[in-house]
Amino acid sequence: MAINDEQRPLPTPAPRIAAFERLGYGMFIHWGLYSQIGLGEWSKHLHNIPTQDYMERMNTFTAQDFSGQEIARFAKKAGMNYITLTSRHHEGFSLYDTRGLSKLDALHTPAKRDLIEDFTNGCRAEGIVPMLYCTTLDWTDARFENDFNAYLQYLRDSVEILCTYYGKIGGFWFDGNWSKPSADWQEDKLYALIRKHQPEAMIINNTGIDEEGKLGNPEIDSVTFERGRPKPLDRRGHPKYVSAEMCHTMNFHWGIANHDFNYLSPAHVIEELCFARRAGANLLMNVGPTATGKIPEYEAAVFNKVGDWIRLHGGDKGVLYQGTPTQITGEGDDFALELNGELYLFITNLTPTSNTMAHMSGHRGHGERKFIGVDRAYSNAQWMDNGESLKVEHDPTTKQLTLHATKYPYGTDTVVRVAHLKR
Repeated sequence: MAINDEQRPLPTPAPRIAAFERLGYGMFIHWGLYSQIGLGEWSKHLHNIPTQDYMERMNTFTAQDFSGQEIARFAKKAGMNYITLTSRHHEGFSLYDTRGLSKLDALHTPAKRDLIEDFTNGCRAEGIVPMLYCTTLDWTDARFENDFNAYLQYLRDSVEILCTYYGKIGGFWFDGNWSKPSADWQEDKLYALIRKHQPEAMIINNTGIDEEGKLGNPEIDSVTFERGRPKPLDRRGHPKYVSAEMCHTMNFHWGIANHDFNYLSPAHVIEELCFARRAGANLLMNVGPTATGKIPEYEAAVFNKVGDWIRLHGGDKGVLYQGTPTQITGEGDDFALELNGELYLFITNLTPTSNTMAHMSGHRGHGERKFIGVDRAYSNAQWMDNGESLKVEHDPTTKQLTLHATKYPYGTDTVVRVAHLKR
């Protein structure tokens, strides 16, 4: 007898994966020698800068404005619960003491300090989970092209240092396997090393823009969606529950780009965060610090504004983090999350003034918002931003719920407006 989709068992998430899902929102930091050039993190490769010339930037790498604790304090204020920092990017320069594995590290610069130690200690001091990005691709190590097995041993030795000298790490975020899709990356050896030293760490390996949500090695704990809105994962029948994470950046680069003026707005980031949580995925939002390690003013302002929105809707203990996706479908981009038996309706494209302006701007305006698949009635509904009561109707036969959404008060626009429904 064939087993239909509903009969396939749903795996239970491991504690580390369940905890990661509740983190909800994190900061991605791309910082390295490329930050002194200000043309993005791929500047060496795409601008064909010779390695010797490129590494001259080590002589002016001071890290004078970099403070792991200050960054963690800022991330916490912005509503983020974890930070993923590039311990080494494709350029081959490491922010930590490689302990003799390479001279291309922060200890061989005017900074003369282990910046990963500063980062991990600073995160823990502020209650932020530290995670480490580790490149698997290296543009400057000859072994990557000429002796791949030797290079992989160097990679594992590097990761072992990160596993053993910096306390508990929340996760390791690998990136670069897409550069040699047919190669044997010996992932089992790499992940076994992490499980040995950091058994509760998340293991993530970015599949890239063209392979969003693709499952990989059985040890992988989360799939990635690079700059693409996550889709809900169908985990039924799978041997392991994996989480999902969307990584996104503020412009078209991951490292700082001084001549890129096309940045996301706070509204855009709020939408991406909501739509990631709609699919049960985390949002990892990137920033490229300055040459000296400071968060740029524009990104800081955007993140602070998004943090204000998060606090307005319950902070990191609220539905955005603790809520779970539902099978309820709304019209357009409207969706529902559930928490403790209560329903939260996320209303999008709501005009801040009148239906006339809604028509002109492409917004749908206030009025009825219908949701299908609601199997219970709710007697009380109110906006989370101002506590205004709302009319709600439920048809038990069709399982349709209708929320009568009122327009924003003058001078208010929260981008995505959330209605809290109780039974």
